[in-house]
Amino acid sequence: MIRQRTLKSITRAVGVGVHSGQKVELTLRPAPPDTGIVFRRTDLPVPVDIPVSATAVSDTRMASTISPGGDPGAPKVQTIEHLMSACAGLGLDNLVIEITAEEVPILDGSAASFVFLLQSAGVEQQDAPRRFLRVLKPVEVREGEGAGLKWARLEPFHGYKLSFEIEFNHPAVDATGRRVEFDFSGGQYKRDIARARTFGFTKDVEMMRTRGLGLGGNMDNVIVIDDTRVLNEGGLRYDDEFVKHKILDAIGDLHIAGKPLLASYVAYKSGHALNNKLLRALLADPSAFEVVTFEIESDAPAGFAELAPAW
Repeated sequence: MIRQRTLKSITRAVGVGVHSGQKVELTLRPAPPDTGIVFRRTDLPVPVDIPVSATAVSDTRMASTISPGGDPGAPKVQTIEHLMSACAGLGLDNLVIEITAEEVPILDGSAASFVFLLQSAGVEQQDAPRRFLRVLKPVEVREGEGAGLKWARLEPFHGYKLSFEIEFNHPAVDATGRRVEFDFSGGQYKRDIARARTFGFTKDVEMMRTRGLGLGGNMDNVIVIDDTRVLNEGGLRYDDEFVKHKILDAIGDLHIAGKPLLASYVAYKSGHALNNKLLRALLADPSAFEVVTFEIESDAPAGFAELAPAW
């Protein structure tokens, strides 16, 4: 049987929110089968639990933000996508994440620090079947037209793979790989995807800060690009780090569904908003998916039964 997974022990991290600039503490705790991933705001007079789900997403400007029932006026947790991506990469299903502010810490701007944190706590299998969302027919969402066109699509596939293409018309980005495909059955998430950092352009900094965004960003947690080049000392971690970070984000955004996907995801210039719109379109059509378990491990796609190797 392919089993659900949680942590073996409690683990903690401290950092700052990339948008809020606030110091924040995370405590990640094991959780029983079928709990799902739940964020708990412990800084409030009465702690508030926010279970992760597609309909809990209440804001997608520059990050994925959730709140109870998707109510934008309720307590929220923002910038959850990198931590969710690490959970997807390690196959974690059940977790309670206590947080002392409204934004997940950015750490180094990638998912690698979260992967290290989670693997240091240990991942263990639970006595309950892992439930997958198997996509049965294509589902697509599109926005814009011409040069402004962007789209994302889910298609049936026995496994889980993602393909992403970016287009920024910027010399520093154009000089790198702009399309990448990652297959969970053969690729190594920790090695191939997790280290890709978020990125931003100096020309956008002033606009972001007037909106209260990017207040905790710096060259330790963001790839910074001016009109022509990458400014960070040491350059890029991957030749195609920009598009790999977009895949990292998409993995996190899609894990918000609450169950791992069995699907092929293909996207062009997508982002948090379109990824959530795609999930909602899938879940709104009962004929587009089914929930499946694998009693016999060999019936599952390759690589889905193994635990990711520890650091």
